[in-house]
Amino acid sequence: MTVEKAKISPGTAQYLRIKADHPTTLVFFRMGDFYELFFEDAEKASRLLGITLTSRGTYNGAPIKMCGVPFHAADQYLAKLVKIGESVALCEQIGDPATSKGIVERKVVRVVTPGTLTDSNLLPEKSEQPLLALSFSQNKQRKTATVGLAWLSMASGALKMMEFSGEIRALDVRLKQELERIAAAEILIADLASPILSTAHGLTLSSKATTVPEWHFDVPNGEKALLEQLAVSTLSGFGAEGLSTAIGAAGALLRYAQSTQGKGLQHVRALTVETENEFIGLDAATRRNLELTETIRGEDSASGAPTLFSLLDHCRTAMGSRLLRHWLHHAKRAQSVAQGRHAAIGALLAADAGAALSSTLAAVPDIERITTRIALLSARPRDLAGLRDGLQQLDAVRAGIALCGSDEVDDDNTSLTSLLSTLQQALATPVECLTLMQNAIATEPATMVRDGGVIADGFDADLDELRGLSQNAGQFLIDLETRERARTGIANLRVEYNKVHGFYIEVTHGQTDKVPDDYRRRQTLKNAERYITPELKAFEDKALSAQERALIREKVLYEQLLQDLAPHIGTLQTIAQALAQIDTLVALADHASRHDWCAPQLVAEPAIQIQQGRHPVVEKQIEHFIANDCMLSAENKLLLITGPNMGGKSTFMRQVALITLLAYVGSYVPASSAVIGPIDRIFTRIGAADDLAGGRSTFMVEMTESAAILNGASESSLVLMDEVGRGTSTFDGLALAWAIAKQLIEVTRSFTLFATHYFELTQLPDIHASAANVHLSAVEHKDSIVFLHAVQPGPASQSYGLQVAQLAGVPAPVIRAARKHLALLESQSVQATPQFDLFSRPQTDDDLADIDVELAEDHQTENALATELLEALATIDPDALTPREALEQLYRLKHLSNPDTAFQKVA
Repeated sequence: MTVEKAKISPGTAQYLRIKADHPTTLVFFRMGDFYELFFEDAEKASRLLGITLTSRGTYNGAPIKMCGVPFHAADQYLAKLVKIGESVALCEQIGDPATSKGIVERKVVRVVTPGTLTDSNLLPEKSEQPLLALSFSQNKQRKTATVGLAWLSMASGALKMMEFSGEIRALDVRLKQELERIAAAEILIADLASPILSTAHGLTLSSKATTVPEWHFDVPNGEKALLEQLAVSTLSGFGAEGLSTAIGAAGALLRYAQSTQGKGLQHVRALTVETENEFIGLDAATRRNLELTETIRGEDSASGAPTLFSLLDHCRTAMGSRLLRHWLHHAKRAQSVAQGRHAAIGALLAADAGAALSSTLAAVPDIERITTRIALLSARPRDLAGLRDGLQQLDAVRAGIALCGSDEVDDDNTSLTSLLSTLQQALATPVECLTLMQNAIATEPATMVRDGGVIADGFDADLDELRGLSQNAGQFLIDLETRERARTGIANLRVEYNKVHGFYIEVTHGQTDKVPDDYRRRQTLKNAERYITPELKAFEDKALSAQERALIREKVLYEQLLQDLAPHIGTLQTIAQALAQIDTLVALADHASRHDWCAPQLVAEPAIQIQQGRHPVVEKQIEHFIANDCMLSAENKLLLITGPNMGGKSTFMRQVALITLLAYVGSYVPASSAVIGPIDRIFTRIGAADDLAGGRSTFMVEMTESAAILNGASESSLVLMDEVGRGTSTFDGLALAWAIAKQLIEVTRSFTLFATHYFELTQLPDIHASAANVHLSAVEHKDSIVFLHAVQPGPASQSYGLQVAQLAGVPAPVIRAARKHLALLESQSVQATPQFDLFSRPQTDDDLADIDVELAEDHQTENALATELLEALATIDPDALTPREALEQLYRLKHLSNPDTAFQKVA
């Protein structure tokens, strides 16, 4: 858009200048009570928001497209735009229309982007939406690269970063996993690196990516920005020294975040450096298959879908819910962390303190996000009122913790003492901060400062006087009227007010001779005269502007109050974090108590030994859940699971993984007992799904996930593999399943639950002592089946596929036909086929060499057959053959293609 000064209005020129600074962002241009959008922005917003598109005036000979939304309802439109990934620049009137000469001055005061939200009505209450910066540096000679990540939760002020290096191919998988874990709402990428990263295999950055200039990732500038933000002279205290790529990403992150807010980030006061081995690894497939916070179908917990998070979320504060979600996705490998939480939950249960604490916590607002809005000077009056009321609950929370004996130190409860006493100390009431808000904020303040009634009476003398003038004008007029009647002797004298003439004293014509000398005529009426006195004039000057001046004074006082609260931001953040932890622990304790969960035992030896384990979510969805054991140890690391479809194999596998994860989260677990050893990762290969958009078939997805497991699992990993190999032919699938199971047993040596319908695999425990057969039991009665869902030793006898098909509603004729064909197939399979001989005994090097020789001979024979068939075809001239000759040639070709006769002929 070019500006032609001769044909453009001042308002349009102002808009075009501002829009030029935000070319890719929707500009909400404040005009009175509306935010207006123009030109392409208007057309786009009209389409996205479903609002009316109109036009006003012309530009370059064409109508100016426009649409708008009321400023007081802008949040709902902003929320919709941000949800679909759009960013909005809020352009406000910073000049006073009453005093401005010409066009009112405007400027962009804030840019709302998906990763920089702080408003409560734009953010999901129970999850974070971090902003992430991604930096990438290559060493082309060594074919290695370094990835630096920095991410910030603007709503909480939590700044984190990490860096990792390696071969470029390996980094692709690692980066994908980290991006899935962090789940950023917006990703910053250098404009030069964007094409490289956006085309990386499996990465979907386009919908979340925001490109910024390459120089924003400059390392020296990044380090300087971090030092200034954290108010330190070195980054060594945070463990960040030497992480140059990540530091560059952090610099770009801070620059972008500050530019969107239009101010500094007072609430970003600490840096956390995460390492590769800090958390139990969970890739995207595992998070999806275990349904931690969303179902396999992609339904989020917020929609009421049954997930692990929705099951456990008895938190009374939004802070606690967000922390619980974070714990589920970030279980730490260090057993001491989980053990401390186990001990705290045990203390809460022993003291029966959960109910009282839960009731108290229900009165606590989202202190974490309110503190952020205070730091960004965007907190509203009711935020501060809620914060004030919430801080008054701290004494009760500390008293509830004290009931748990957190001040008592004994050998058995060292972790308990450490965690709960730390939380108790962190919850000390900030007296100065609380007193300030109690004195400054009205008991029930208005929603917005502009509405007045926010600052408490008695806090400011000038404000009290202005309010008195505005609120007590009626009484003043009554008192003045009484005095003037007595002074003048005019019995019908009246003191009144109207909007046109202001305050006046009205005297009828018959009494005007009694009017004192200090009365000044203001207006003459048919039957009366209206006067003003010096006293009434002085009151009028005050009263008429008192309300307006009171609102201005309130705004000044409120802005000063936010400034005065700034020194308390660090303390408030500490309180918020402590409240979130105690809320989460109380919620977990409550769930454990109501559903008979036990305290798991974390040990140093390799083990996953669960007695009477239950699936935490499924057991709440059905009437009678069958509990099962799972015994894995250093000597017994793989369970080969067989049984019918719908028999419960997948449920059993998932419950083992969930119990293991919950133990490391720090929760009690759904079992009668659980002993869990060190775990570094949890992998799952469950279910069938394709990735058509990525060009991958169901089988390709299956093999990709299997490859990730085989390449990434270790002796301390838990692996769940369900029906590997079913996406291809029977023999291919069987061979792959056998080879994958063998690799897991002999090389990877992970704790493995391997479910399959290939009964040939049940021979594996015969040749590998660390593997064992178990099956999900079922009972067949006539043509129907009853699933017992009980895990029992040994392999299953059959898969009951036809019975399950019958339950699914497959027509009876189809079932009967299938039974007949099954009987035929079974009658023809009396002897084992050569493909299955490899399971009969261990394969030595000589055995494998013999197999290689046999395969080579088979290939030679097949090549000879193919050659002979081609030669036979080459000698045939279809146009010259009689019908009888054609029939003979056909028999000949059939004879050549028959393996039995052909092998004899070639030999």
